[in-house]
Amino acid sequence: MAPKDTSQALAMVSLVVYFRWNWVGAIISDDDLGLEFLSELRREMQRNSVCLGFVHIIMEDKILFQKNVNIYYNEITTSSAKVVIIYGDKDSHLQLNLKFYRLVYLQRIWVTTSQWDMITHNDRFLLDSFYGTFTFLIHSSELPGFKKFIETADPSKYSNKYSLAKMWWIYFNCSLTSFNSMNLKNCSIEKRMKWLFQHRFETSVSGTGYVVYNTVHAVAHALHEMLLQEVDTLSKYSGEKLEFDSWQMVHFLKNIQFINPVGDQVNMNQKENQYVEYDIHYSIEFLPNLGLKVKIGKFSKHLPHGQQLYMSEEMIKWNIDLRQIPSSICSVPCSPGFRKSSQQGKAVCCFDCIPCPENEISNMSDMDQCLKCPDDHYANPEGNHCLKKVVAFLGYEDVLGMSLACLALCFSILTAFVLGVFLKHKDTPTVKANNRTLSYVLLISLIFCFLCSLLFIGKPNMTTCFMQQTIFAVVFTVAASTVLAKTITVVLAFKVTTPSRRMRWLLVSGAPNFIIPICTVIQLIQCGIWLGTSPPFVDVDIHIEKEHILIVCNKGSIIAFYCVLGYLGFIAMGSFTVAFLVRNLPDTFNEAKYLTFSMLVFCSVWVTFLPVYHSTKGKAMVAVEVFCILASSAGLLLCIFAPKCFIILLRPERNSFQMFRNVHFKIENTH
Repeated sequence: MAPKDTSQALAMVSLVVYFRWNWVGAIISDDDLGLEFLSELRREMQRNSVCLGFVHIIMEDKILFQKNVNIYYNEITTSSAKVVIIYGDKDSHLQLNLKFYRLVYLQRIWVTTSQWDMITHNDRFLLDSFYGTFTFLIHSSELPGFKKFIETADPSKYSNKYSLAKMWWIYFNCSLTSFNSMNLKNCSIEKRMKWLFQHRFETSVSGTGYVVYNTVHAVAHALHEMLLQEVDTLSKYSGEKLEFDSWQMVHFLKNIQFINPVGDQVNMNQKENQYVEYDIHYSIEFLPNLGLKVKIGKFSKHLPHGQQLYMSEEMIKWNIDLRQIPSSICSVPCSPGFRKSSQQGKAVCCFDCIPCPENEISNMSDMDQCLKCPDDHYANPEGNHCLKKVVAFLGYEDVLGMSLACLALCFSILTAFVLGVFLKHKDTPTVKANNRTLSYVLLISLIFCFLCSLLFIGKPNMTTCFMQQTIFAVVFTVAASTVLAKTITVVLAFKVTTPSRRMRWLLVSGAPNFIIPICTVIQLIQCGIWLGTSPPFVDVDIHIEKEHILIVCNKGSIIAFYCVLGYLGFIAMGSFTVAFLVRNLPDTFNEAKYLTFSMLVFCSVWVTFLPVYHSTKGKAMVAVEVFCILASSAGLLLCIFAPKCFIILLRPERNSFQMFRNVHFKIENTH
């Protein structure tokens, strides 16, 4: 007549999940009910990611049980599972309980059924060993008058006295006059005080008793229905004795539904009875050797998922750690920033915690997989949050960008100052002897070389990306070709000072000056092809730097870029070679050695640039290119014009035609 416990495994697993336990043991009786419960328990645990640390199926054979009891005991005491589920008949585990009693401080949480209700089935060793027990009882309500009946019970008032006398003997330590005696000794009235009943003996009806209570009412309702059905038959055949067959009673009982006297719905149809509920009781030690069973929750399967279990957690007194919920887990939970990695050959609840890979996070505990951050985000160092990347470029607000911009402006001003000095002293021997026209062209081109570096600083756009490489290539070609023209002019000037030379017309006609436009036109053609086929463009790179989204100018065709640099290198090497050959010409105003050194600096800078440029990324790459532009331009300015400015401004006595004639006369005498 009792409701079938089809939801007991689900109820127990729900309790385990509520307290965040995932590593439990099980002690199951070796019978059909026990094995069926174990099957349901495994199924519910698998659904809720709970694992069994050990399972002991206690055999009914006393001899086999005695042989294995030490194995059971040792595994229970050594297992890391602090929660143990017990299911089965109490008497079949009695010997195991005696073993538990020997270890009073066995720190375990016990989850069991009404058969293992330790306060109702009171015994001293059970009371000491099983504090910290959750008991699932079929839901029962308070029966009117039951508590008063228990509190006033006396063996002398009832015919079936022995059972009540035995109860007094167990709970009050009363003694019997003989084994079958109905009289009790040493049982004073004080031992029947309500206080003792309330704290040593359960005065509310048990779950089983409540089922019996409902069953009696169900039988009464069934008889009532049967009588009503037979009323018409009895009126026709009066005088006959009313008799019922047992199968008729069963038929009526299966279909009985009623509200019992305490207001609970009772449905005896097992197929339709979906409202099985469990009261959850917790056994605590009220006083030394005095137990108290407290109702702390309820499980109702028919409620929506997540609302089936109700707990009053504040009423629980833990026997392991009074400050917090005891832990029963196989592995410590993986904190955010880590993910679980299964341990080979072990249950899924046993795992290692490994950090998330780069740019992946886990923002919750015990995650199986890390989550990859979006492309415009990156993982923080702890690996538990994705942070938005900051847009970055070599800007004027950066220290590096501001420093390079200041250098460019300072060198531009310095070059303009040198140009002003040359214009002011344009008729002096120092300026005239070194081809002042080419000097003007070189100084102006150097000003643009310094200023073109500013195009590389600031947020890139289509206009600046187009202008960067084109202007850089053209103005540097003008500067390098001007140096080449000056070098050739020095060679021709020295050659024509020697008698019988036929190259005077080249110097007089200004042929070296045509090198500048010719070289520039060739470079312009290369730039035109570059811009027409694969021009530079604005590129957004999210992968180079972890915390930044870089906005840079992509050069488009890298081949075209290196062709432009190669052409500049060809002109520079030509100038260096010619200047090196005539570096020792004996002339006061000969600048061949200065041109040689300037081209050496120029070539060294750009040869160094290539490997450094390729080894850097992002803003640093742009900064390297800007630095090379400034360094090579500054090398030309200082190596070529610093000596001349020194003579013009600080040694004016050497900047005279008389000095020039004296030196020139000495040179002719040596030849």
